[in-house]
Amino acid sequence: MSTTHLPLAPDAPFATGGAPRRFNRRLTVVGSVVGLHVAAVWALQTGLLHRAAEMVIPEVLMAELIEPPKPLATPVPAPAPPTPVAKPQARPRPAPAPAPQPQPVPLPVQSEPSPIAPAVSPPEPAPVAAAPAPPAPPAPPAPPAPPAQPAVVQPIVNADYLNNPAPVYPSIAQRLRQEGRVLLRVLIEPDGRASRVEVLQTSGFQVLDQTAVAAVKRWRFVPGKRGGTPEAMWAQVPLEFKLDR
Repeated sequence: MSTTHLPLAPDAPFATGGAPRRFNRRLTVVGSVVGLHVAAVWALQTGLLHRAAEMVIPEVLMAELIEPPKPLATPVPAPAPPTPVAKPQARPRPAPAPAPQPQPVPLPVQSEPSPIAPAVSPPEPAPVAAAPAPPAPPAPPAPPAPPAQPAVVQPIVNADYLNNPAPVYPSIAQRLRQEGRVLLRVLIEPDGRASRVEVLQTSGFQVLDQTAVAAVKRWRFVPGKRGGTPEAMWAQVPLEFKLDR
């Protein structure tokens, strides 16, 4: 760095003496300071100071070379084995066709005329079998048999068998010589009594009919039975009035 000295004018009032010297010294100092500042500003603007600092403190730069990763080796596929090429087979040559041999020509044979065969009529078609009849529907079940009727036994009205007394011949009928046959219809109860007596056929005389009814009402009978059980039944009882000769 250079120092600038300001020249003093020869006609300055303080060019001589002690006071002028101190003034010049101060002026010199001030000028120097100003000059230094100006020089510093200039150095900053021009970058000279910065280059000086760079030159004083060299920077150490560490550099490391980084090698790029090596590409992975790609496995190379093994070459495919060559495909065997089928050899063209030689086609067998067709055998030559044999030459046609001359065939003997048959001579016409004169045969005797054969008798004319009788015409055979075609067989008559067999009758077509009739289609089987459909199965008959099952027979309906037989109705249940009616219950057996219980056996009926008619009442016994024989007077001689039962020892019933004969009716008394009315005296008036005897004097008048009245005779006749009376047929009565009698309802016989299970206990053998005659609960009802009716004249089914008259004798022709009222007195004889009434006598017959009165006598039968007192008789006892063997009741009729149905299935072995006595029950009331109607029966016919004949009575005959006849005089001795």
